[in-house]
Formats: sequence, C-alpha cells, structure tokens
Amino acid sequence: MIWNTVLLALREIRFNLMRSSLTALGIIIGVAAVIIIVTLGDGATARVTSDISSLGRNLLIVTPGKRGPSGREDGTPFELGDANAILDEVDGVAGVAPTATKSITMVYGNQSWSTSIHGTNNGYMGVREWALVSGRAFTRGEERSGRAVCVIGETVRRELFGFQDPIGATLRASNVPCEVIGLLEPKGKSTFGADQDDVVVTPLRTFQRRISGNRDVNMIFVSAASAEQTTKVQQDIETLFRQRRNLRDGDQNDFEVSDLQEISQVVESTTGVLTALLGAVAAVSLIVGGIGIMNIMLVSVTERTREIGIRLAIGALERDVLLQFLIEAMMLSLAGGIAGILFGLVVSFGLSEVLGLPFLLNMPIILVAVVFSAAVGIVFGFFPARRAARLNPIDALRYE
Repeated sequence: MIWNTVLLALREIRFNLMRSSLTALGIIIGVAAVIIIVTLGDGATARVTSDISSLGRNLLIVTPGKRGPSGREDGTPFELGDANAILDEVDGVAGVAPTATKSITMVYGNQSWSTSIHGTNNGYMGVREWALVSGRAFTRGEERSGRAVCVIGETVRRELFGFQDPIGATLRASNVPCEVIGLLEPKGKSTFGADQDDVVVTPLRTFQRRISGNRDVNMIFVSAASAEQTTKVQQDIETLFRQRRNLRDGDQNDFEVSDLQEISQVVESTTGVLTALLGAVAAVSLIVGGIGIMNIMLVSVTERTREIGIRLAIGALERDVLLQFLIEAMMLSLAGGIAGILFGLVVSFGLSEVLGLPFLLNMPIILVAVVFSAAVGIVFGFFPARRAARLNPIDALRYE
C-alpha cells in the first residue's frame, strides 16, 4: 500500500516536473544556504585555530603598553633581565624567548627585499614550534658573542635566492654582513593575511649591538609546560612584572600578558555565534519553501478533485488520500533538500578553495538538513492533504 502511494506521488511529480522543480526551489535555496554558511563557518574557525596554534602551543605573549580609551598606549620596553626573571622565578615555564623587532631591507648581490628582522635566542624556535628545513640554529657562543648570523624564512629565501641554497650565503642588513646558517619551515599566511615566512631571525645581542643600537626588548614569548599550567603561569608573570616595574596596588598594568588559548576560544565562540545566527537567517527560506509547497499542494488538490472523488467513491479511505498527498509533499521537500545539500556542498567547496579555508564536511548538519526538509514537507503538506481527505465524494464527482 505504501509503495503504491509512493509510486502515485512520483507519477504526479513527474507529470508536473517544471512546477514541482519551482516548488522545491525554496527548499533547495534554504538547505544550500545553511550548508554553505555552516561549512564556511567551520572552515573559518578551523583556519583561525590552526593559525593561532602555529604560533606555538601553550604560548603566552608578554608586551609592554596597555589598551587605553584612545587605543593602545606604548609602555616602557622590557630588558633581557625581564625574560631571565621569568625563566628563573616562574614555575611551569618550558621556554622563554625575548624578542626585538625592526623592519629592514635585506640585500644579497643585486637583489633586495624589505622584511622584518627579529633579534632573539634559540628558545624562539622552541616556543614558536618552528622547525628548520635545513641548516642549524644559533650556538651558545654565537648568542653570547653577538656574531652576525641569521636564520631566514621561506619568503626571504625565495625573493633573494630563488632556487639557490641560501645556507652559507652572506646577506647585508643595514650594511651589517650576516651569514645565513638556517632556513625555517614554511608556515604560510595567517588569518589576517600576514606572511609568517617573511622574517629573518638573528641573535638578540647581534640585533641590539649592530642593528637597533639599544637594549630594548619589544616582546617576550613564554611557553608553559602544559595547557593546565598556562593560567597559573600567566598570573605569576603578571605578579612578577608588577614587582619589577614598581607598580603599586591600584595601578593599572603597563604591560599585557596574552594567552593564545583564550584568544582562540574567543574567536571560536564568536565565529560559532555568527555561524548560528546566519544559519538561522538562512533557515527562514526553508519556511518560505514550505509555504510554497503548501500553496502548490492546495492547487493540486483543486485540480485533482474529481480524481479524489472517484477514489473515495470506489472504496478508498480518508487516510489513504491523506497519506498520498502527505507523501507527495514530503517527497517534493525531501528531493529539494537533497538537491540543496549537493548544491551547497559544491558551492562550499568552491568558496573554500577561493578563500583559502579548509573544507570540513559537517555530517550532523547534513543529516539535520535532510530530516528538516522532510519535516517541512510533512508539516506544510498536512493541511492540503487533510483538505483532500475530507472532500465529500458526491461533491468531488460533480466538480468541474
């Protein structure tokens, strides 16, 4: 019985294929919009999380200055002793990398490239989890003596050396010769479009003596030993720096200790809320599509009044007629939902490629879309189906 009813529903849909396709269009658009928004939202969240993780796990970034009403206010720069104090006095610290940065033009032969140079120590590669593709890191002797050696990123290598091996070559940074001893593993662009590989790393003493001309440290990277210890390490660093910078009770910090895990959680939460909001807006079109199905099913009931009267007259029960129209509405909606899922996945994949986002297949949302589209057909098809089932056979047979 059910199978015969399904075949009858398919026959009616096939006989009015154009009308059926236009009826399902609202469902197709609604389901596709939800799939696209959720997939891109998941991809964006994964991309941001990956970019933050690429900076290093359990990473804290200590910077001078604070955020004021008019924006960020600069504070007194750190010194090397501040970084050493963190390593000596704060428990749960796996590594510390004091860092000073400056924009500079690097020259090799007749090639030049504007980049940023970081003065730091070997701990930088550890806390940033940045491996070397070739070459080596600084030796303790090079760090202490301030020898002019450097490790370069992939972008600098490409722009200055092309296909040549840079190891052993000598660059000039502000007329300071610098021997390339290592090449960093490529990390690509960050979420905000910054090229992480456009960098040169040199020992901090070399940077301070021969490039910046001062002993300032602009930033301190701190890696906690475990994720569980990150919050405690952050609090201990704040306490230590308030003491070292002679801040009294009630004074605002003139420095910041940023926890990348907190930033990642805020980004994930914000992206999730936006995705849910946009998904809810897109789901409204499913309601519109459901109203379209109800409208066309009412038209179909009117067109097939004599057919319904004949079926009722020869012994069909009300529930048989109700089931026929209900299944027809559900199949229209379900077909639209499946078409919408396929269309949404194709568009999502294309947009993910264009935007550089990972394409993440969200199976729960696909299952929800299928179930919801079928439910729309049942809910909005029930009224026309009930109207058809309650027709008086005599009145239906006399209908012109």
